[in-house]
Amino acid sequence: MSDLRRSMLFVPGFRPGMLQNSSIYGADSIIFDLEDSVAVTEKDAARVLVRNILQELDFSGIEMVVRINPVTDSPFGEEDVAEIAGVRPDAFMLPKADEEGIRVLADMLDEIEQKEGFEQESIKIFALVESTSAVLNLCSIAKASTRLAGIMLGAEDLTAELGIKRTLQGNELLYARSHLAMVCKSAGIDAIDTPFGDVEDREGLEYDASQAKSLGLTGKAAIHPRQVGTINRLFSPSPEEVIYAGKVVAAVREAEKEGKGVLALDGKMVDAPVAARAEKVLKQAKLAGIEV
Repeated sequence: MSDLRRSMLFVPGFRPGMLQNSSIYGADSIIFDLEDSVAVTEKDAARVLVRNILQELDFSGIEMVVRINPVTDSPFGEEDVAEIAGVRPDAFMLPKADEEGIRVLADMLDEIEQKEGFEQESIKIFALVESTSAVLNLCSIAKASTRLAGIMLGAEDLTAELGIKRTLQGNELLYARSHLAMVCKSAGIDAIDTPFGDVEDREGLEYDASQAKSLGLTGKAAIHPRQVGTINRLFSPSPEEVIYAGKVVAAVREAEKEGKGVLALDGKMVDAPVAARAEKVLKQAKLAGIEV
């Protein structure tokens, strides 16, 4: 599993060319989609195709996730898991997630891992929350399984249920995004923002991703490879942030040597939260390959 999860790129499970080339797109995580992007008549073929791709190709350094169909109200979800879990993807993404669905999926994975001799809980779960009830029950969803690695917001279904339109300003998502960030931070898992739908609008993507990051979300889904670079950049520390974090860490270490508990840097007090934030920035920069 990747420690860096800035971008999660959806790739349709019925597109052999995109599946084979997905490792070159630069995303931290690839989500092979067996749900919305696959017609009912293509479900069986897509499932086998994704299994074979995972089994045959080397995706070293990239987190491989499979978005399955729901496991509680769909005839396809259990078949997805049964077909693919044996080739050991890093995680499954559960759409229309709720507590019951997560627990059902976790129980299925328990049995498969035991049967295959895999390390327990080596296959993680991402919950895709897409309804008002799911957003209101995020705390319970986050605690539904210790397999949970993150929760992603699905804004299209959510706004459709609310009977409202998505806007570039994103005010309609403010509560859902903020609540998701708070819950995931408390649970120690990643909070992944919903995709930005207009693949031609680069400025819109930049604004949308910046808004999500400012609210505390840790990454963002992408629906096209051309979105990945922008998302990776915005969810990585800027050079200025890295430089300042380096100064903070150096100053803290020097103060510790001198036995000082409080210090100031560039006229601002540096306390424990500021120091911890600086350490986190440097860790993220290292993972992202940023050198300043």
